[in-house]
Amino acid sequence: MTLRPMSSSDGETSDSRPSFAFTAPLRPEAESLEGSLIQEVWEAGFGRENLIGLWVGEGDLPTPGFICEAAIASLRAGNTFYTPKRGLPELRDSLASYHNRLLGTALSAEDVTVTASGMSSVMLCMQTLIRPGDRVAIISPIWPNVVQAVKIAGGQPVEVGLDAKPEGGFALNLQKLARILDNERPRALFIATPGNPTGWMMESDEMQQVLSLCREYGIWLLADEVYHRFTYDRPVAPSFLSLARADDPVIAIHSFSKAWAMTGWRIGWLVHPAELGDIFGRLIEYSTSGGQTFLQAGALTAINDGEDFVAEMVQRCREGGEIVYQALSELERVRIAQPQAAFYSFFAIDGMHDSLAFCKELLEETGVGLAPGAAFGSSGEGFVRLCFASSPARISEAMDRIKPLLK
Repeated sequence: MTLRPMSSSDGETSDSRPSFAFTAPLRPEAESLEGSLIQEVWEAGFGRENLIGLWVGEGDLPTPGFICEAAIASLRAGNTFYTPKRGLPELRDSLASYHNRLLGTALSAEDVTVTASGMSSVMLCMQTLIRPGDRVAIISPIWPNVVQAVKIAGGQPVEVGLDAKPEGGFALNLQKLARILDNERPRALFIATPGNPTGWMMESDEMQQVLSLCREYGIWLLADEVYHRFTYDRPVAPSFLSLARADDPVIAIHSFSKAWAMTGWRIGWLVHPAELGDIFGRLIEYSTSGGQTFLQAGALTAINDGEDFVAEMVQRCREGGEIVYQALSELERVRIAQPQAAFYSFFAIDGMHDSLAFCKELLEETGVGLAPGAAFGSSGEGFVRLCFASSPARISEAMDRIKPLLK
């Protein structure tokens, strides 16, 4: 349907309503949604030849064949019917075992719900927990979709900015967090660790203190642990799941997108108190009516047989992150930290105060696409994000192109 502009003969009035023939009201939360600054730069590069796009959170490897073949075999076997809303029982069971093996937890399938992507997991959490007007404290800089998900639910995001270290990198000020929780009284706290875009990672002792604060204030802890396999000094990142008691209001968000190169598959999962399972199942029924059997067959193969590929992905990112760090740490204008986790470099550039304009200029002059720091919240301005989950050759070429503009 096309919205036809009204002319004066259509009876246009002088009030402030939009001058369209279609005047039924929209939800303010939908009408006021902001576009993504990452998408804005990405669209500026559409159709450009010899482009090196390092702006979004994915590498340049396709999903490995053994995962694809499992999905294809399931499809050919006729598995194209409706599925259990919370995911195939065998997949949920394998996901519980996966966490138990890596983290020493004692999860069961009842603690796991399969979702239609990590982003779907975020939305399900907001639909379950957030009422109009509720505040959600968010550790930032943060992936912008999280902030918008809070707004879509009618909530109010409250940014809790990480402290930028003079030498590069970030730290969480626990005293500042406690003050904000005390003053704002949010309904939930959202933390991504390892973090996107910063690569910052919480240690277990910090997690324990944050968990204690959530217990004290009676708020939900939403832990985005999507990048938990991308660590460079240990096999797996610390997890709130290892610390949470059975009665703790902790939900962990996960995705198949990163570690198994499955961004286009759109499949993720939640780890949550078992009591939430029925609620998540009903919300899934009324949103997607459940996932696809054949895609879940691929996910099941990934979680059961994909450890060699995960190790390959982590090593690939380790090499890419080292190339970026060695190339940019020698530049006086750049403040960058050695990659700790995830697969991003989030670095500051002296004298750069408009990261969106800078990224557009960089794209135009070098053909390298980066994400503006302003996309990740007010504390992200002055920074840019680079995803180093690509081949070492591709990352090296990108560094050769952009270094002259950063000197």
